[in-house]
Amino acid sequence: MESIYASKPWLKHYDKHVPEKLAYPTMAYADVLRKAFEEVPSRIAVHYMGTEISYRQLDELSNQFANFLIARGCCPGDTVGSHLPNIPAAYIGSAGIQKAGCVFTGVSPLLTAEELGYQLNDSGAKVLITADVLFPVAMKAVAETGVEVVLVASVFDDLPQEIPVSPVTPIPGVETISFKDAIGAMPADPVNVKIDPASPCLMMYTGGTTGAPKGALLTNNNLVRHIVQLNAWVEMYMGEHITLSAFPMFHQAGNFVVMWNLAMGSTLIAIPNPRDLPYIIKAMETCKPTFVVNVPTIYLELMKLPEFRSLDFSCVRFFVSGASAFPVENIREFEEIVGKGKLMEVCGMTETTPIILALPRDGVKKIGSVGLPISDTEVKLVDPGSGEEAPIGEPGELVAKGPQVFIGYHNKSEETAHTLRDGWIYTGDVAVMDEEGYFSIVDRLKDMVSVSGFKVFTRVVDDILIQHPDIENAATIGLPDPKRPGSEIVASAVVLKPGLAGDAAMREKIMSFMKEKVAPYKVPKVIQFMTALPMSAVGKVLKRELRKIMSAECE
Repeated sequence: MESIYASKPWLKHYDKHVPEKLAYPTMAYADVLRKAFEEVPSRIAVHYMGTEISYRQLDELSNQFANFLIARGCCPGDTVGSHLPNIPAAYIGSAGIQKAGCVFTGVSPLLTAEELGYQLNDSGAKVLITADVLFPVAMKAVAETGVEVVLVASVFDDLPQEIPVSPVTPIPGVETISFKDAIGAMPADPVNVKIDPASPCLMMYTGGTTGAPKGALLTNNNLVRHIVQLNAWVEMYMGEHITLSAFPMFHQAGNFVVMWNLAMGSTLIAIPNPRDLPYIIKAMETCKPTFVVNVPTIYLELMKLPEFRSLDFSCVRFFVSGASAFPVENIREFEEIVGKGKLMEVCGMTETTPIILALPRDGVKKIGSVGLPISDTEVKLVDPGSGEEAPIGEPGELVAKGPQVFIGYHNKSEETAHTLRDGWIYTGDVAVMDEEGYFSIVDRLKDMVSVSGFKVFTRVVDDILIQHPDIENAATIGLPDPKRPGSEIVASAVVLKPGLAGDAAMREKIMSFMKEKVAPYKVPKVIQFMTALPMSAVGKVLKRELRKIMSAECE
């Protein structure tokens, strides 16, 4: 009997323009990017705080940076770290690194000197581009690494008005130079580096929730083929989009949005600070994006602002949401503001370049679902214990195979073997599939709570808590049950709406609400009121941090 997943019920719900299988070129990402530079040289590549950089200018600037890397002895396969917010140097650096055949590793500006040093050592980075505001951390970090050159960019480098920039402080034993001076001294001649399409072009670090962060290796083939997959899914053509995303480029979602859109000649609206909501609103008003990509937290915060609600959204063809769950109750409200059917939820991970599943652009968008497997992507759900396939409607670990799946973790063979098995990536996400092939994420395996043998999916509890009229946000974890060794209790952190008191009466009110909505074992035994949930740089709730906070409070 054929497996339900092998029969691919999702194919019946593809948009008419989306094929099941695609043809892929065998070429490096730099060669794909070159097509945009040749075909739309006069188009604006990057809007940045009133400055416009054309594709012709970006081509020349990235040539200069690629020539700088080559002049400093960087060869294909060498790693270059990008420790920047979304400022012009990040876009120039990204393109130049690929032209030189080097490997880009995005480095979060939120890392401590110790964490930054770990990533630079682990990745073997020879060059680091950092920002002047981050330089003190970088200066501390590079001393014990193999970094040979540090380039310092400024947020003011590309603004039309001349703003004095502080001179670069030398780092002993490391060449330290301003990014602007470094590329300004180099020729803009095209580089001619032979790049193997099967070679890595990205080393993107995962969060390290179960140990030290791991560098996921993504190849030129992964990037180029994923661009082909998503071009087919949303029907993207050269030079047609103006794209706004607050995702930072050190995160694979933000990095891919940039690499994809540059390859397709889109105009990118740079958002240096993803928490600056007035800036995002002003950028939407003046630049009129056609394609918007953000984490749900950004959309939820924007929805609170009348300035956002009053924008004209007729130019936006679709909004993409990913990296965490968009609460079901808020999706309807969001679409009332921006237009019905405009929100596409997607699902994936750093290791899948990043997308595995996506709602169709035109077809049925089931609220609460993250969609269908994209072209050339096999997906199944398996029982984490037995490995048997999960029946329709039953939860299982999401396992996938496709041209976007990474080749492994840098220097971590054991972790690679655990995650990649016979070409299938074991994502750690728990999902269910309905009869039509639509998938919904119910939890992360590590976040699932076991209450006396009953499985509780924390995302389900979170979604119901957020329906409570007094609750602004909520996140649920499992804590050890002091009365039953080996079992857990459900514990929820709750952020109330402004002006409400987190007291015993409110706690009882929430408990009563939950008792009406879910089975007794799913009702939180602990409700802790917080002013804010711990968040990552891209707006995902950090449940590992929440676990530490709530464990300490319950001791």
